[in-house]
This record gives sequence, C-alpha cells and structure tokens, in this order.
Amino acid sequence: MSGSYDDSVGVEVSSDSFWEVGNYKRTVKRIDDGHRLCNDLMNCIHERARIEKVYAQQLTEWAKRWKQLVEKGPQYGTVERAWCAFMSEAEKVSELHLEVKGSLMNEDFEKIKNWQKEAFHKQMMGGFKETKEAEDGFRKAQKPWAKKLKEVEAAKKAYHAACKEEKLAISRETNSKADPALNPEQLKKLQDKVERSKQDVLKTKEKYEKSLKELDNATPQYMENMEQVFEQCQQFEEKRLRFFREVLLEVQKHLDLSNAASYKNIYRELEQNIKTADAVEDLRWFRANQGPGMSMNWPQFEEWSADLNRTLSRREKKKASDGVTLTGINQTGDQVSQPNKHSSSLSVQSNTVQSVQSSYNPFEDEEDTGSTVSEKEDNKIKNVSSYEKNQSYPTDWSDEESNNPFSSTDANGDTNPFDEDTSPAMEVRVRALYDYEGQEQDELSFKAGDELTKMENEDEQGWCKGRLDNGQVGLYPANYVEPIQ
Repeated sequence: MSGSYDDSVGVEVSSDSFWEVGNYKRTVKRIDDGHRLCNDLMNCIHERARIEKVYAQQLTEWAKRWKQLVEKGPQYGTVERAWCAFMSEAEKVSELHLEVKGSLMNEDFEKIKNWQKEAFHKQMMGGFKETKEAEDGFRKAQKPWAKKLKEVEAAKKAYHAACKEEKLAISRETNSKADPALNPEQLKKLQDKVERSKQDVLKTKEKYEKSLKELDNATPQYMENMEQVFEQCQQFEEKRLRFFREVLLEVQKHLDLSNAASYKNIYRELEQNIKTADAVEDLRWFRANQGPGMSMNWPQFEEWSADLNRTLSRREKKKASDGVTLTGINQTGDQVSQPNKHSSSLSVQSNTVQSVQSSYNPFEDEEDTGSTVSEKEDNKIKNVSSYEKNQSYPTDWSDEESNNPFSSTDANGDTNPFDEDTSPAMEVRVRALYDYEGQEQDELSFKAGDELTKMENEDEQGWCKGRLDNGQVGLYPANYVEPIQ
C-alpha cells in the first residue's frame, strides 16, 4: 500500500491559538473593552465621590446637633470644651471629605472623560475607528495564509478519501481470490481498480504535500504581518493601561488623608483639647458658681411697709397659664419686697415635662420613614438631656418628702414635682382692715370695713383670691383682711 490512513486523522481538533483563522477577534474586542472600562472607572469614581459627599453631610449634621446638645446640656467647664472639640473635628473632617469629592469629580473623573474622548473615535455607522482599523489589519494579514490553509484542507480531504478507497479495493480483491465461483474477468476488474486507487493515492498525496509546503512557506510572512498589527493593538492598550495606572495613583492621593498635613493637624488639635480637660478646675468652678462658694443674701430683719404693696408690676403678678412656674425671691438687707403673686423665673410647658420623662437612645438606628435628619433634629435635642444647664429650681424648702422635687418617688416618675396644687379651698368670709386700691385689672379694690369672700388660701407670695359682694373676682393682699368671727 502506497499510503497509510487512519480514520482518526479526519477528525478536526479545535485550537484556541491566536494564529487560528479568526482568533484575532479577541484582540480587536479588547479595544471595545477599553472604552467600556473607561466608563466603568468613571462610574466607580462617581459613586465614591457621592459617598464622600453624603459622609461629609452626615458629619456636619451630627456635629451641629451634638454641639447644641452639649452646649444646652448639664456638662460644664473644660470637659465640655473637650467634648465640643469632637464636633469641631467632625466639621473640619467634613470639609476635607468635600474637598476629596471635588478632586474626584473635577480632576480624576474629567481626566478620564477627556482621555476617552481623545483615544476612541466613534463612527457614523457605529463602533470605533480604532476597532475597525485593527479588524481590517488582521483580516488583510490573514487572508493569503487563510486561502492556502483552505487549499491544504481540501488536499488533505482528497488524499484521505483516496486512501480509504484504496483500502476498500484491496479488501475486495483479497476476498475474491478465495471465491471459486468468481470468473477471471471479474477478478481482473478488481485488480485494475486496486491499481487505479493506488495511483489516486499517489496523486492526492503529492498534491497534499505540495499545498502544505506552500502553506509552510507562507507562514513566516503571515506571522510577521499578524505580529505587526498585533503590536499596534498592544501599543494602544499600553497607553490605556499606563493611563489607568496614573489615574488610580491620583485617586489614591486624593483619598489618602493620612498624609495630608491639615488632616494630621485636626487630630493633633483634638488631642490637645482633650488633654486640657481638668477635673480639678471644673470642680473648683462648680463649687464657686453652683455650690458652697456662691454668695448668699442671708435673711435679715425687715420692717413692713404698706407702700410696697403698690409697687408690684404686671410681670411679677402674671400667672402661668400653660405650665408650671418655679419662683425665686432675692431680698436685700435694707429693702423688703412686696410679696409677688407669681414671680416666674422658669415656665415649664406641658410638652417639656413629657420630653423630660420620655426615654431616648441617641445611638439607636433611625428607620427610613421619609424624614430628613434636620426634621428629626429638634426632637433629639429635646429628649437627649434631662435638663439644661441654665435651668432654675424652686427656692422654697420643706422637710416633707412630698415637697421634695428630687425625692425617689418623683425620680421614678410616679408623681410630677411641678404639678400645681389643685386641692379646693373652703370659702371664708373676711373683713378688710385697710383701704386697698387695685393696681391691675385682676386685683380687687375695697375700703376698710368692707366684707368679701376668700375663695383660695394665701399663696407663697402672700396673695389671696376673693370675691366681692357684687360678684367681682380678683386678688388682694392676705394681710389686708381678717376672718369674720
């Protein structure tokens, strides 16, 4: 047999090599991927810039809210200033993160956008000019070699078919020799067919080897042309890779605040402010301003004067209608003040009392109900502290536990120490000892000897509520009348 043949030879083995016909398309696709990667990098930077902006806003809102809470809260002295230093740190860091956001968008984002516009040129029919040039270059370099490869495949197919036909002819001839019924003419035909098949094998093999040789001769030029186009694509991709590396380094510099001098100064200043907190100094200040170190107008003997009853002002006598009034009276040594009906040093609204009693956790996560941080800020300011540093307290004192606003019963919330005494008083008939001319519209006027009805007992300022016989209701000094026996 002039040629060998194997059935497995006809099976084509797939190859993923770059040199295979059409496999250059992955290199061409990389150009389109470069344009898409520019978009991805811009989106990545844009999202990070948005995060920086939101974080800066949250820092600012947090600093504003907690600065108000600390300033209005019970903390005082150097520790208060150290605490507020955290809010100052947040405001400064917020400014730095806004600068980061600006750098990312105004520098890095715009730089990528401009480079992409210069590197990729869109065509009217779609796609990019660079992609089409690479596609055309590879196709032109591969076309001659692909044509010869096609001829080789055809020659190989013809050779393998001739080998198969030769094998079948030899098999028939061998079988006919063992058949005695076969005449010599038929045997001669089989032998002639074997000879023709052998000649076909020789011809197809020669053609196959010739086409394969021509392909081998064309391969170096094919590889050179493909390498040339590929290197052009490599140079284009190298520009993109180097540009990306440059941009990423700039982004890193913008994000890395640890190397910024202003960032280091913020925390150096914060540490200094915290270290200036002095417990001894704060305790000394509290003793002098809120404790035993405060000055005191100790009680002295004071003569009674009827003229002082007519010096009351409307502000001193005004009654609190919306809440509870805590009173404080300061007296000088050489002057006695007429008892005030209602000297209001602090009015506690009903909603304020509720906010004092309500519990609030400032570190609890807020549910997203559509409200902004600024809308919730007022409620947090009201609820976070039980009282303000400038809050006044009643000056009267009693050894009875029920009158102590700081008793354990009140602390547990069972009673409200600021509730008014609404217990009804028994009406009593009284007689005027002196003439009195009302100074305000809510005061009664009467002459010595007139009778009237006392409706409420004397309050802490020495005033009573009464009713004249003509039905007029008002206030009058308690020491101007006496009960009728």
